[in-house]
Amino acid sequence: MDPWLMAAPSALAVAGGIVGYASAHPASQLFGPSLRRTSAAKKLAITFDDGPNPAITPKLLDLFDQHCGHATFFLIGDFVRQCPELARETAARGHSLGNHTKNHPNLFRCGPAEIRSQLESCSEAIREAAGVTPKWFRPPFGLRNPWVIPAANQMGMQAVMWSLITWDWKAKSTDWLIPRMEPIAAHSKEHRGKNGAGDILCLHDGNHLRLNGDRRCTLEALAHWMPRWRDLGLEFVTIDEAVRHPAT
Repeated sequence: MDPWLMAAPSALAVAGGIVGYASAHPASQLFGPSLRRTSAAKKLAITFDDGPNPAITPKLLDLFDQHCGHATFFLIGDFVRQCPELARETAARGHSLGNHTKNHPNLFRCGPAEIRSQLESCSEAIREAAGVTPKWFRPPFGLRNPWVIPAANQMGMQAVMWSLITWDWKAKSTDWLIPRMEPIAAHSKEHRGKNGAGDILCLHDGNHLRLNGDRRCTLEALAHWMPRWRDLGLEFVTIDEAVRHPAT
């Protein structure tokens, strides 16, 4: 048998693995630079995807007020247009608003024109509702192709991934979700008093398929962890604050 034919399946498997890593792994920089850590170990950037959600987002805003912290909300443009007052309130209460596309497509399957349209529509919705232009972008499902991050960069946005994702959209109970946030505390204890990077936590305050998605487990798990994280000396910061130098 021709040795090139014998090698072809192996080469295809390797190529497929590279593409899979580049498109989906949060640490991958192969399709463009993205942020996944904060500038200091004590800075915890809690982020939420798929809002705004009238059923949960206002309760999260109250929770962060209670603990003197802020977060970054990656918003879906179509939901912003349906709930402009909630997007406006989120920004007014000190949180950052990020771009999560117009209607949450799988951007890995999209070409440059469609990607650009998705990002522009979302940013326009956020500007109209809250008077701010997003500086941060998170791809739906965390999926990228070679055109996604360059399109965001051309619009003045930086891509933000995460160091921890909890699969909170699958949570069947708060008790199921709470242990999945424990690595934040473990990492804080490990790096206490040391220099180094902090975590970016990816959660969801909405359901990308519809408004008023049930994210009570996320809210309740955060209510459990936030006072404990605060006792460990963590600060709850926006992505803007997460990348600020100096770290103190």
